[in-house]
Amino acid sequence: MVDIGHGISLVNQGTGYGIIVGLGFLFAILILAAVKVQKTFLMEDSGKTEMFMTANRTVGTGLTCSAVFSSWMWINETVFSCVMCYNYGIAAPMWYGTALSFQVATMAMLGVLSKLRVPHAHTSLEIVRRRYGNVGHVVFTCLNLINNIFGCSSMILAGSQLVVGISGMHIVAATILLPFGVVLYTAVGGLKATFLTDFLHTTIALILIIYFTLAVLTNEHIGGLSGLYDKVQAANFNIPGNYAGSLLSFKSKGAIMFGLVQKFVNIALVIMDTAFWQKSFASEVHSVVPGYNLAAIAIFSVPWALGSILGLSARVIETLPIFPTYPGPFTSAEVGAGFVMPYVIKALLGTGGAAGMLLLLFMAVTSTVSSSMIAVSSIISFDMYRTYINPKATDKKVVSVSHLGVAFHGVFITGFALMLNYGGANMTWVNYFSPILTCPGIFPLLFTLMWSGQTKAAAIISPILGLITGIGIWIGTAQAIYGSISIETTQMQAPSLYGSCGSLFSPILYSLIISYIKPSTFDFREFLRIDLIEDTSNPGTGVTSTPNTSVPALNSSDDEKGSNEKGTSPTILASPPSPGIPSSQIPLDELRHPFDDETLAYLRRWYKIAWAFLIFVILITFVVWPMPLYRDWIFTKPFFKSWIVVAIIWQFLAVILVVIYPIYDGRHAISQSVRGMQAAAKARWVR
Repeated sequence: MVDIGHGISLVNQGTGYGIIVGLGFLFAILILAAVKVQKTFLMEDSGKTEMFMTANRTVGTGLTCSAVFSSWMWINETVFSCVMCYNYGIAAPMWYGTALSFQVATMAMLGVLSKLRVPHAHTSLEIVRRRYGNVGHVVFTCLNLINNIFGCSSMILAGSQLVVGISGMHIVAATILLPFGVVLYTAVGGLKATFLTDFLHTTIALILIIYFTLAVLTNEHIGGLSGLYDKVQAANFNIPGNYAGSLLSFKSKGAIMFGLVQKFVNIALVIMDTAFWQKSFASEVHSVVPGYNLAAIAIFSVPWALGSILGLSARVIETLPIFPTYPGPFTSAEVGAGFVMPYVIKALLGTGGAAGMLLLLFMAVTSTVSSSMIAVSSIISFDMYRTYINPKATDKKVVSVSHLGVAFHGVFITGFALMLNYGGANMTWVNYFSPILTCPGIFPLLFTLMWSGQTKAAAIISPILGLITGIGIWIGTAQAIYGSISIETTQMQAPSLYGSCGSLFSPILYSLIISYIKPSTFDFREFLRIDLIEDTSNPGTGVTSTPNTSVPALNSSDDEKGSNEKGTSPTILASPPSPGIPSSQIPLDELRHPFDDETLAYLRRWYKIAWAFLIFVILITFVVWPMPLYRDWIFTKPFFKSWIVVAIIWQFLAVILVVIYPIYDGRHAISQSVRGMQAAAKARWVR
């Protein structure tokens, strides 16, 4: 079991249990109420499969932005960015931010492309099965589950260890209680529930992040921007691999290696996570690209300012009597377990600040876990149960299995996180190990949607060979450089970086070679055979891809605004069901896309915009911004102050994008719900 540290408790156990248990039940009650309001006043029934898995594909731009931001605001981005700044200096939080933005921008491109080519998809694995059959489906299901298991368990692992370090709670209790409340509200509310809780989580978390950033910076022991700069310079730290050993130099070998590893970690956690695909499937036609790209802009704010200020602050106060470990040293084990941020907050902001840190942990961990639970439950109910066990399952049965899937995943992931805890892993090890397992399927999955030339054999074999290649490079590098294979050597940067490169890029070569040995071409129109799930309890609600005829299907917001008004998407035309003619039996030439020509042209414009934004983000965050700073130079005081001020301003920009704008964007649904509740209350009063 990992060493949690000096046995220090920053708050009492009662506070810890109160926050974790109390908030879990509070959110469960709130979501039960929200689900009732949705069903009664917005006609959104989470007891239907399409609503449970894809929110009826009616989520607007603001809520999409907030949900994607929340799903991507992992505890790593707050806690781990502070750790990396403590280890490598000012460059690390910025590299962390660059590792977050372009993945979300990539998913914006894939999301709009999926609406063009697979408009009725429910999971990314459904797309794989349509193209490569059952064997390919099983391979990618395993890869997807591995990604979700390691991603979700790493959050619970990090969160539980931090909860133990902050409150003294037993590690088993912390590991079980963190995901418990999430299981309750996710099982009931489905995907739309996670969107709503994501918004609440994001609002509370951003307020806390901004508070911690400003309160620490202005604390008397730090002395503001000038004080922090002067104290870091006066301490004259000697960081190996940094120019002049300075924490204030952007030229840092450790920081750039961390940034590269983080890019591999994050691209896998987005592309190989069904949750991010589901959010794009759930979004309205006009919401995918702007929703995801606004989130890509906002997410940069989380590690940049917070990590820079708290990471540097830890360096200047760790030897002072106010530091929790004083007079003992701040050990590398404690740093690796993520205690930089909570110890700084306790030292400078007291017990109240530590309780706020516990609240932030709960928000960050549970928002990630809820998305993972919906993703895995969808795989269990749709990609396993409905595909292989009961293909004729009713809508009600699929939702019931989804509920069981949420509960099963909650139990399994808790046990897996406990195994990692008792096995001696911490979030540093998991963060450096996971991309080796999760990266091999990335390019084969991208080729599935983007390249008609990838063959079935290539899609099946290349990720398996990529996984073997990555693990071999990872273990071999650890042995060659450090002389042994252990938790300590395998979490070092070089083995992780080289192993991740092998896992990510070797499948490209394998896929190209295998595809060109025996080439074939896939017709993307085959994806139109994927249909909406028909609600057999209510005939006529299912929609399938059928020839020739079409009828309008309005977005949920059309009652308030009308179609084609104020920037909304053109009317979506969906083909009605054709009794007795399943889409699998319709010739390709007779299949019709469920969107009309105007909508398809609209989506193609968004596809071009998504590509342009992705290229822009990569150029700015990989080249134009960081590269000129990577030289023999230490930040001057005016430059440092400007750097931090811009980072703080970015935090407030994030609040505008993911808190204020979603309220404005959803004002019609909010108004409709409020009027409905008022009318219902009035009717009861009259009776």
